[in-house]
Amino acid sequence: MLRPYTVTPEVLRRSARPGDYLAILAYLPPTADVTAKLQAVRAAWGRALGCATTLGFGPRYLHSTGQLHKGGPNTGLFLVLTVDDAADAAVPELGITFGRLKRAQARGDIRALLARGRRVAHVHLRRPEDVSALAAL
Repeated sequence: MLRPYTVTPEVLRRSARPGDYLAILAYLPPTADVTAKLQAVRAAWGRALGCATTLGFGPRYLHSTGQLHKGGPNTGLFLVLTVDDAADAAVPELGITFGRLKRAQARGDIRALLARGRRVAHVHLRRPEDVSALAAL
């Protein structure tokens, strides 16, 4: 079934079926603090859903587990997290910033997952620290 839109995190959690896994796809800064908060979210969701979980930082996961997400069986629940960068830098000679490039990569990944009928929730955070609130869903 083609899902041309993302769902809320609550709807994503309710769509879990036996044998599913949760993939948290975080376009967030991979600092120790953010990573610890994401691991807490991953563990909370894994316990609540009774499923295996993964955590990948975008865009680098696109070249590893991203292939499984799009080409493997339709057993993934995908929680894509984005945030506006506190500091951004221009990409030399391209006329865009790294933040804009990263946001485009996240949008492209979401579209590719949706085109394959995957279950996807997208949450755009004001600050990376706000990710902790997702553990309580």
